[in-house]
Amino acid sequence: MRFLGETANEPQAENNESTFRLPTETLENWKETKEEYFYVHRELAKILAKSEHEDLYRPIPGEDNSLVFELKSLAMHDAYHIGQIVFLSKMQGAWVEKRSF
Repeated sequence: MRFLGETANEPQAENNESTFRLPTETLENWKETKEEYFYVHRELAKILAKSEHEDLYRPIPGEDNSLVFELKSLAMHDAYHIGQIVFLSKMQGAWVEKRSF
């Protein structure tokens, strides 16, 4: 995880376009993506639970940004993509109009 200074699992690419690929097994890839998403957020919650206020403002190893900056970026990133998922679901008629939550 980049906010811990770990970059081994990050995709290596010449540019942003080359990081996009079409999945071969859509359902399995979706499951893996969700598992990774929840894993990263659980790990982040653990880090935040044991962090002091000043830890949020220290630079991330190998980065120019602080943890609080990365948290804001992650929240914006997640909100953007959740909005895309909802929009596409509605466009396809797959979005349930009435929700129980």
